[in-house]
Amino acid sequence: QVQLLESGGGLVQAGGSLRLSCAVSGSIFSMNQMGWYRQAPGKQRELVAIITSGGSTNYADSVKARFTISRDGAKNTLYLQMNSLKPEDTAVYYCNARYDLIHEAWGQGTLVTVSS
Repeated sequence: QVQLLESGGGLVQAGGSLRLSCAVSGSIFSMNQMGWYRQAPGKQRELVAIITSGGSTNYADSVKARFTISRDGAKNTLYLQMNSLKPEDTAVYYCNARYDLIHEAWGQGTLVTVSS
């Protein structure tokens, strides 16, 4: 069973940057797909960015050109670099892994708060 552990959340002013990390218990390159999702208060969880096993990426329109998803195979860690943060980016951010074609794992989430 894959386990995920996020870190890097915190409080930042609008226009600032944060980098989230997600440590993966297995080989990150064995995952079919990994991604970041977020859930703001009173809202449904939404996709932020994904990266496939082949390295293709996809982003929500709201974060394109501001956020970058990446991975480090040596550290088995997924990252989300977030620049030009806006108050509407405030949410709990979750790491997600899909593996063995049918399994899925979630991290516990890390809170990002962007002040105006």
